[in-house]
Amino acid sequence: MNQNQQAVQTGYAPINGLRIYFEIHGIKNPAQPPLVLLHGGGDTITTSFGHILPELSRSRQIIAFEQQGYGHTADIIERPFSFEQSADDTAALLDYLHIEKADLFGFSNGGTIALQVAIRHPKVVRKLVLASTLLKRDGAYPWLWDAMANAKLENMPQELQEEYLKVAPHPENLRLFHDKAARRVLEFKDIPTDAIRSVSAPTLVVVGDADVIRPEHAVETFRLFQHAQLAVLPDTDHMQVTTRVDWLVPMISGFLQAPTAK
Repeated sequence: MNQNQQAVQTGYAPINGLRIYFEIHGIKNPAQPPLVLLHGGGDTITTSFGHILPELSRSRQIIAFEQQGYGHTADIIERPFSFEQSADDTAALLDYLHIEKADLFGFSNGGTIALQVAIRHPKVVRKLVLASTLLKRDGAYPWLWDAMANAKLENMPQELQEEYLKVAPHPENLRLFHDKAARRVLEFKDIPTDAIRSVSAPTLVVVGDADVIRPEHAVETFRLFQHAQLAVLPDTDHMQVTTRVDWLVPMISGFLQAPTAK
């Protein structure tokens, strides 16, 4: 593990056949568990959380990492991307870092992964923040599924392509990465309602009013959890959700700092 001039620790963890790239920001607070950031589909730590991470790390320790085949983390070519596998990788990374319990903040696909961690590894999750998160296929607008069925690398946002090429250990795999990421979304299966209802971790559900996730789905998601809060960000599309720093930071900080119901 190395430490750079900005006091950000970086390293690679041997997890389930991968070398997962991770970063640790901020100072450990004995009174609060770390907050784990789970990036979106096609993203890196920077493209999902570049705006908000510096502000969140002012008051607590942040752990951010890049999933199989994303960013600095090399792919296992023959292993498909799956939400369940990424959840297991997340739990294994926390174990590697000797973290018994953490709060999870997942954006987009990262939110689905965060929920799967809470379902599959409930003991490691204290609280959840699910931003622009899909739980059921009908939670997204029909046009999203049409777009994913016809997804091509050439239509991938240029910012995401450039970030991948800048940091990936094998930039020549860009097209394969795109196709695997698109396939994971296209083959998304509804998460069983009973599994969602089993999650006892307090949950903050966040969505943009112009998101790819329907606001109605966010309301339905909010009602499925035992302890939940809901925030709909005005004038906000999918790519803008994690850039609304002035709204999200106090909202997330207040939610995470609030006492957990007994």
